[in-house]
Amino acid sequence: MIEPMRGAEPEGTEMVDQQTTGASDPPAHPPAGTRPIGRTRRLLRRLPRTVHLPGAVHLPGRSGWLIRAALPIALGLWLVSLSGVHLERMGALGLLQALPPLFWVAVVLLTLGFVATLRAPQVPHRWAAGYVVGLIAVIHATPSLLYPSLRYSWAWKHVAVIDAMMRHNGAVPGSHNMDVYDQWPGFFQLNALFLRATGLHSALGYAAWYPVLANLLLLAPLLLIYRTFTRDRRLLWGGVWLYFATAWVGQDYFAPQAFAYFLFLTVLALVLRRLAELRAASPGAEPAGARAVSQPPEPRRRGWRPAPFVLLMVLVAAVVCSHPLTPLMMISFLLMLSLPRRNRRVVLPVLAGAVAMTFLWNATVARPYISANLNSLVAALSSPDQNALPSLSRLGTTAHAQVLASWVDRGMTVTVFLLAVLALLCHRWTRRTPLPWLLVAPLPLLLSNNYGGEMIFRAYLFALPAAAFLVATLLVSTRPRLRLRSWIAAALSTAVMLALLAGLFVGYYGKESMNYFTADEVTATRYVADVPPPGSLVVSVTGDLPGGEMRYDQRQRIVLSQGSLPDRRELLADPKSALEATMSDPRVTGPAYLVLTRAQAVECELTGLFPADTVQRVNDAAASAPEFVPVYSGHDAIVYRYAPVVDGAHLYPEIGQP
Repeated sequence: MIEPMRGAEPEGTEMVDQQTTGASDPPAHPPAGTRPIGRTRRLLRRLPRTVHLPGAVHLPGRSGWLIRAALPIALGLWLVSLSGVHLERMGALGLLQALPPLFWVAVVLLTLGFVATLRAPQVPHRWAAGYVVGLIAVIHATPSLLYPSLRYSWAWKHVAVIDAMMRHNGAVPGSHNMDVYDQWPGFFQLNALFLRATGLHSALGYAAWYPVLANLLLLAPLLLIYRTFTRDRRLLWGGVWLYFATAWVGQDYFAPQAFAYFLFLTVLALVLRRLAELRAASPGAEPAGARAVSQPPEPRRRGWRPAPFVLLMVLVAAVVCSHPLTPLMMISFLLMLSLPRRNRRVVLPVLAGAVAMTFLWNATVARPYISANLNSLVAALSSPDQNALPSLSRLGTTAHAQVLASWVDRGMTVTVFLLAVLALLCHRWTRRTPLPWLLVAPLPLLLSNNYGGEMIFRAYLFALPAAAFLVATLLVSTRPRLRLRSWIAAALSTAVMLALLAGLFVGYYGKESMNYFTADEVTATRYVADVPPPGSLVVSVTGDLPGGEMRYDQRQRIVLSQGSLPDRRELLADPKSALEATMSDPRVTGPAYLVLTRAQAVECELTGLFPADTVQRVNDAAASAPEFVPVYSGHDAIVYRYAPVVDGAHLYPEIGQP
């Protein structure tokens, strides 16, 4: 970090190399063609081998060990700290309450080492890359190393979808409200193909590590995108670090969104790279002081070569068949990039292909979903002010710690965008790049759809690559704009980076109490997946179950928190009557099971879907009714079989005996 960069770059600059030295800087090596001899040679050997850049702190050769030592020490402290984590201490702030002080010492040391690396131009790229990979490991590998099973109920749901598609070799018949996954099957079919090729039985074997893999994969497209704006390694790696330090939304779990997002960034990177190549090949486009682009000029070809364009269309098709939202975001981004006239020969063919494939897919394969939800989609267009609000009414009180965490999340989102806008105002060269268009590209979808109350977070996620790079131009620079002492600027930038990281941990770890599942909860859910016969019914208070959708094609599932408002109020007023009415549905041909777990109770407490004591009240009602027979009981989970008495005997007496 450090001082803000100067905004007086030459007109016409499209790519800026902030690592260019001035004419007054001493040369790093003797001029070409000279051969120093005698005393001159000995003096030259004593000269520093690095170029001293304005505003940068230069470490002597013997002090480079400080930067080299910080990374392994921080990672070592992180691994040691995990042995002191007690998951039972998780409360309203999730994993934040269970992590020991040594964990936070490792995070601070990692950040300090990274800032020092950016301020030492003589340190190779691989050290900056190592710090970024270390940050990804600390953030995303921590839950994978600590938890005994896969975190987050939606990740379990996607494992269940893959299992069903493998059993049916494609679309899953009788999938009820899960048929939406048959209409966007790309991610699931790819995983099914991988499982068949490797001989693995289930995606559970690697799904727990998917957040780490998903974030590591993002390194390539992010670097490719940022290299179209600058060749300064400090800005490159500073932007990448800030991206991972502010990506608090948590859409990197085992899901089609993470897969489609990676493909989206890859498409965007290839388009931006092609635009940069054409700008570099244009007469007079090379900015003063910038390194020449290595690609040869192409005066006659202004669009795409056939092979790269076919690759792009394959990537676009993979996005279209994998996720409903990401193709629309991709179209919005391409539309924004096509507004400058000079970009249209590159962007319009890709935009046309994306629009055509999205329209054809939605009109054919995804037509059932589009038809069923057309009215809500149209209603969302007429109420853009409501699209950033939650879509589900809550009957309980949200935990105070979660209210605080939500304000931290929103404050961090606003801060990142304000810093990005400030960078656009301070640095004129950024306004001559596609960065402003990339920053506002998600806005049309934010105004047009609620997406289950998550659209504002998805918009932040898609705008984050541009926003993070813009923030890096404020925090990471080589030329001082303000005459501050270098150590003051370094302290300020380090403080901002640590503050952003603190916000990330609050958003990413703050709900881990309900994302984490104990062995009891997994065993209980596996019981209702394996034991009941086809046609059974599985009921839970909330959807927070590890694998509640397993074999969803063979049984029905009811989540009481997703019912109508009158039904939810009836559950609170008389749990026993509400349960009996739900579980005695005549359309159910098999036995009905009620699953109550620790995670469901925590979700009610944290989110306020129901009052905090709802799961306990439902359990008390079931335990006092002879129709509910416990068939599995553990410390964190209990399963009841609903067996109404007919002619003095329970129905299904032989099913589900422990």
